[in-house]
Order: sequence, then structure tokens, then C-alpha cells
Amino acid sequence: MPSIVTLTVNPTIDDTSEAELVRPVHKIRTHRGRIDPGGGGVNVARVVHRLGGDVEAIVCLGGATGALLDELLEREGVKRSVVSIAGATRMAHVVFETATGQEYRFVPEGPTLSEEEQNACFKRVEETECDYFVASGSLAPGVSEDFYPRIAEMVMKKGAKFVLDTSGLHLSRTLAGNNVLLAKPSIGELGSIVGQDLHGPKAAAVAARDYVQHDGVGMLAVTLGRHGALLVTPEETHFCRPPEVKTRSASGAGDSFLAAMVLAISQGKTPDDALRLATASGAATALTPGTALCYPEDVEGLYEEISTQRIWPADAQKAGRRRSVA
Repeated sequence: MPSIVTLTVNPTIDDTSEAELVRPVHKIRTHRGRIDPGGGGVNVARVVHRLGGDVEAIVCLGGATGALLDELLEREGVKRSVVSIAGATRMAHVVFETATGQEYRFVPEGPTLSEEEQNACFKRVEETECDYFVASGSLAPGVSEDFYPRIAEMVMKKGAKFVLDTSGLHLSRTLAGNNVLLAKPSIGELGSIVGQDLHGPKAAAVAARDYVQHDGVGMLAVTLGRHGALLVTPEETHFCRPPEVKTRSASGAGDSFLAAMVLAISQGKTPDDALRLATASGAATALTPGTALCYPEDVEGLYEEISTQRIWPADAQKAGRRRSVA
């Protein structure tokens, strides 16, 4: 039985390359191309595997592109369980413009999942045994709004711990079910579910702590971009600043952050150590080009440079919260 299982309903093949300049109409000559398996849960599984964790990825795959993604995961040694779908797995394109340092991302919405295919996902989850179950990434067109809430309930009834990384209605409605051990919203996503505009770590810490204490969520890891990240539990709040690194690409940094955090928690590490490892993994991924992910040696080196700060936002004034979704 794997310790960690991930679910990716809408995976992608990430096709990345570099070009001197991106201009309309002109033929853009690219170089240093690479393809990687992608999508939230897929990336989480890849990083957990790289860091030595026992993980299996559940992925919905279809068409020739689905077969290619499966082959890419095989090359990396990631165990997986495939849910076959009729539509072709999507391909995303990332172009790094060397003249300006800008990165262009082209991400299709992906294939529509039928009700039968969604039920196949539910069945696969019901058959899965693990300690931690991570649902991560955007959902494919046609997927019902109760998809993640139903999976969270299934996972918790089986005695496993449910981890979520998504956005919008799928985030807020799943959190409302009180079946989530850990969720990883950005500061903007947290603001949308509490009905406030949040600016800076302190405001985010207050909102997250209030949410954890009153809404049945075990922990919230709130990413703050270049300002760092928070990990909020009912008992304590930790803040971590990212190390100074030369960023080559931000693609996959959030997935790497979540992967390392779940792995650390599954290994019984303290919340501050989990936040340190997560921050190091996100920063290590930022060092890599395109959609490449972190390397263990970089994670280890950055981990030693990082420290966390225990903060207590209870003295800050709590404004009344408004729910953007019932």
C-alpha cells in the first residue's frame, strides 16, 4: 500500500522551449525543447518519488497523448493507476523568451469527462488504500461541482487523510465538507473563500487561522509568492521566507511545495520542518528551466538555508468574514 496517492483528473504533457523573441505572424524558431508529464497531482507524485517517498498517481488518460504521458511517467519510475477516457490528454506549451526573460504559457482546457468516466474515477478512489490522498489540479470540462467533495468524503471514510490543491468553487465547496486535512490556497484564493481582499502575510495569517479554527479544516498552507508561505494549524502558525535564488521558471513550484509538505507530514515531521522542506522544494523547482521539477540535492541545500518564524496573529483584529459561496 503506497503511503501517498495522488489524483490528476486533467493531466497534461508540458512542451517547453526557448525563443529569442515571441512576435505575432512571424515564424518563431525555438530551441532547447523538452516534454514533461504534468498536471497538479502528476507533479506532486513526481516530486514525492524524487524525494524518496512511496507514492502512486491516479491519472485520467486518453488518446495517443495519454499513452505518451504514461510512457513519460514510466521513464521516471512513478507508479500509476490509469483511468481510461475517450478524449485525448491535453498538451500545454511554455515558451521562454530569452530577450526579455518573460515566460508565455498556453494551457488548453482539456477533454470533457463524461458521467461514466467520472464514476470510473470514484470507483478507483474507493478501491485505493493509502495514508494520504492528494487531489490536485484543475478539473476537466464537464466535471460536477461535487466531484472533489465526494472524493474527500470517500477518502476520510476509508481512514486516510485528504489533501487538496485547487481553486474557485471546487476549493470552497470541498473545504465546507470538513473532510480536508490540508489545503494549499494562494493568498488570492484564500481571500476569495473568506470574502476579503488580503494583503501581506499578517492579513493572510489572520484569515487562515480564523478559517482553520472555525471551519473544520485541519491545516492551511498559504502561498504568498515571493513573500513566502504560511502553515496554519489550530495550535500554531508558522511563516517562512523563500531563499534567494535565480528563478528560471515558476512552473511546478507550487506542486513541488505541496509534494514536499505532504511527504514531511507523512513522515511525522513537525509543522515548521514541513514548511521548511516545502519552501526549499518550491525554490529548487524555480531553479530549473521550463516545466522541469526540483532535484533532491538542490532541495537539501536550500533546506539548510531556510528558517521559519512562529507567529501568533490572534492579537490582530478579525474582521467579519463573508462567504463568496454558500
